[in-house]
Amino acid sequence: MNRRILALLAGLGLPLLAHSAEHCLAMADAATGKWLVHEGVCGKRLPPMSTFKLPLALMGYDAGVLWDEQAPVLPFKQGYVDWRPVWRQPHGPATWMKESVVWYSQQITLQLGAERFAAYTRRFNYGNADVSGDPGKDNGLSDSWLGSSLRISPDEQVAFLRRVLARDLGLKPQAYEMTAALVKWPQQVGGWQVYGKTGSGREVGWYVGWLERDGRRLVFAQAGGDSGMDQRDAFLARLPRLAP
Repeated sequence: MNRRILALLAGLGLPLLAHSAEHCLAMADAATGKWLVHEGVCGKRLPPMSTFKLPLALMGYDAGVLWDEQAPVLPFKQGYVDWRPVWRQPHGPATWMKESVVWYSQQITLQLGAERFAAYTRRFNYGNADVSGDPGKDNGLSDSWLGSSLRISPDEQVAFLRRVLARDLGLKPQAYEMTAALVKWPQQVGGWQVYGKTGSGREVGWYVGWLERDGRRLVFAQAGGDSGMDQRDAFLARLPRLAP
């Protein structure tokens, strides 16, 4: 398969590709930044893959491109990425996040435009903040987070998420509230309410997000050589021991 097809497959968080990332689990208190868990190789920058839907939702809601959990519903059109059958239908924000719809992400960035998209990414201090895409391909709006120019380390994911919870990104309140609603795990784990997003690529499987319980909030990023779904399942299985 060529690089573009591999990247699109990877964006789903499916265990289809060989991964090379070394294990990292970084977990910190959201308020103080104190590390609670910091194991493995956590400083290496990697493609964010589908975890980028979290900052992309923040951008979309702040800019008015996204409205609420269900709107706007965008129609599927011929020529969109469509190899997964569930993508061949209209989607709104909730199903975009749930089904990891690549073409919906690309419609958000297209509506933001290259200048505003890049400005948001710089404002977020999101990894290397490079959304230029592949050299000579003019694909920054469609591919920069899918194994291309944009890179972020687990430690940087944690730093970004702390700013999200502190509402320190200069965004409208709705942007934080609606984004949290999209990534909320449907049941509590060990008494914690979990908010998170998976992502997978040739180089990494991710699970990143935050936890809330009794007024306390923790942020986390787990990365490694398995798929994002595997990273998520492993993290949730450990959670009651990590944060009793």
